Amino acid sequence: MTNLVNLEAVTATVPGDGSRVLLDAVSLGVAAGERVGVVGLNGGGKTTLLEVLTGVRTPDSGRVSSVRGLRTAVVTQRTELPPGAGVREVVLAGLGVSVDAGEHEWAADPRVRTVLGGLGLLADGGGVLERTVDGMSGGERRRVALAAALVGELDLLVLDEPTNHLDLEGIAWLASHLVARRCALVVVTHDRWFLDVVCTRTWEVAQGRVESYLGGYADWVYARAERSRQADAAEERRRNLARKELAWLRRGAPARTSKPRFRIEAAEALISDVPAPRNDPELLAFASARLGKTVLELEDAVLRVPGTRSGPDEPAGRTLLDRGTWRIGPGDRVGLVGVNGSGKTSLLRALTGQRALDGGRLVTGKTVRLAHLTQELPVSTLDSASSSSGVPGHLRVLEAVEQVARYVTVGKYELTASSMLERLGFPADRQWTPVAELSGGERRRLQLTRLLMDEPNVLVLDEPTNDLDIDTLQRLEDLLDGWPGTMLVVSHDRYLIERVCDTVVALFGDGRLTHLPGGIEEYLTRRAAMSDPGASARARERPAAGTGRTERAPRADDGASSAAEQREARKQAKRLERRLELLVARETELHDALVDASTDGPRLLALDAELRDVLAERGRVEEEWLLAAELAES
Repeated sequence: MTNLVNLEAVTATVPGDGSRVLLDAVSLGVAAGERVGVVGLNGGGKTTLLEVLTGVRTPDSGRVSSVRGLRTAVVTQRTELPPGAGVREVVLAGLGVSVDAGEHEWAADPRVRTVLGGLGLLADGGGVLERTVDGMSGGERRRVALAAALVGELDLLVLDEPTNHLDLEGIAWLASHLVARRCALVVVTHDRWFLDVVCTRTWEVAQGRVESYLGGYADWVYARAERSRQADAAEERRRNLARKELAWLRRGAPARTSKPRFRIEAAEALISDVPAPRNDPELLAFASARLGKTVLELEDAVLRVPGTRSGPDEPAGRTLLDRGTWRIGPGDRVGLVGVNGSGKTSLLRALTGQRALDGGRLVTGKTVRLAHLTQELPVSTLDSASSSSGVPGHLRVLEAVEQVARYVTVGKYELTASSMLERLGFPADRQWTPVAELSGGERRRLQLTRLLMDEPNVLVLDEPTNDLDIDTLQRLEDLLDGWPGTMLVVSHDRYLIERVCDTVVALFGDGRLTHLPGGIEEYLTRRAAMSDPGASARARERPAAGTGRTERAPRADDGASSAAEQREARKQAKRLERRLELLVARETELHDALVDASTDGPRLLALDAELRDVLAERGRVEEEWLLAAELAES
């Protein structure tokens, strides 16, 4: 397959600091039609890789080449729109037409309206199209830039964090749209569901290298686990050699050894580090002991948004709750979802007492110790979990956390401030960095750490995954998964909601809170039905993204499997399909190698043994796939 872009021995360093290498002699390529997800730690070089790949930045050394006439669109976090430009002008520029000719092009090409509708830019009758980009919020500007990139005919699309500022519905639409396109894609994102659905290959940027894995997020996790297992096995072999050498030295002449004392730790099995499933009864007992029966309750609550917006999540002149009653009890773990502007942040502020209700009453339990992680984060200061005082910029990170507490109890375990910081992505050397030198993502992690160190028994988290890389997200989820208390989470990260929350409720704009037993899938289905009554039925008939198979909607009397089991079965079938593709490709390679090694006896035996293993594994995987497919369709 032809590569559209190639990097050959490319090296790039941090501007102004040539000693810190971001890309170290990296060689790779993007094939036509390939969809690549780029992952790695914040500051590890992902954005630099995109800039080098697209010619935005010239590498310090190495060569970047592309095919002649390559049609490329790039949307990074640094993309700037022309000052004073109209939204219609920016979007139509993606089609290569002028605004004067735009009306005809608009009617002739439905892609424009499809893209704008999917990105939420046709709200209010499309009035946003008549605005200029000046005065728009950062999220609106990003969506306009993304729309301009998506409307054109392209060979390669390069996106940096495209799901930022999109709600669940927008993320689902974007994933479906990108899968349906035929152009190649390189995307940096921390949205793991998006990676799994969209990407056919994953690049991991770490320590100047770029490791390539076939498949999306789940396949990358499995590949990393396998690489860790192989490294453990190699280390065990090295230790066994050392044991033999030491045994030989001990048996030899006394002069050859001083009989040193030594201690060899056996390599841990991979499975030993897997956290146990959440013990819900135990956590509920902890929460009840700390909270009592009453936590947060809304009774006949009326919550209206005034005509003038007081926040980015507050639409003008709407009733969010109309005599609604909502009781959040001890140990409840609730995910709150809704489109951007549906009023989620306003509801959180009402629950935490930061804004008054327009009717009804809020009841807060006497033993409640509440911590509220907001989306707003001051640049110069960080609010403490227990006071309104700021954190002086000269304080070190560890000092800023120990200002709240030196130790914290999480479930049965007591953690130091340093241990908590390590769990949230601050290694030991980074804990002595002055607060003033932290990046936006690091400041948010520090804010969250300080909240947790105050030992709250009620956590209210508004978009806690903003600015967090995947490794830190995994650590945060591990922490929240075993956290004993009541939790209310607003997030567009499906993986986070599905892992740490037991209940999902939604704001649909009808003045009520709607409980969703089917979780995020039910939310998206209802949203589709609200915008197009026939969409829900069509969604059940069309193939699921990335599977090529038809999903049958579960019937009300279908007792074979639950909706959650069907979703998990579809994910498992998708993973197994990718594994089968790898096994079939390896089987073909081995057959060819056997032909070439026909005169090499030892190599022939080794290849034959490997082929038998591959065939045996293929048989097992095919059986597992059949079972998963049957469960998914039941």
